[in-house]
Amino acid sequence: MSEQERSEKKQILIMKVFIGIGLCLLLLGHYFIEYADLPAKMGVNGIIICAVCIAFGLIFSLPTKMYLTFLLVRREQRKKKQNPKKN
Repeated sequence: MSEQERSEKKQILIMKVFIGIGLCLLLLGHYFIEYADLPAKMGVNGIIICAVCIAFGLIFSLPTKMYLTFLLVRREQRKKKQNPKKN
């Protein structure tokens, strides 16, 4: 396994962790709004807390998915060049 492949695997692992954090923050924001009824209990501060959780959840989850897809496509293309199919 080359140094570049190990580096890509580390990047992919980091991106998956960021996606997990993002999804957890999204779920936490949803929980605060729907079940804990934080905006009604805390007023404007509750709304801000919910919005921050959801905003950071989106920030962590969406761009990393695009970058992860880009890395996987690039790795797949490299594998195809190394091992062409025999007809």
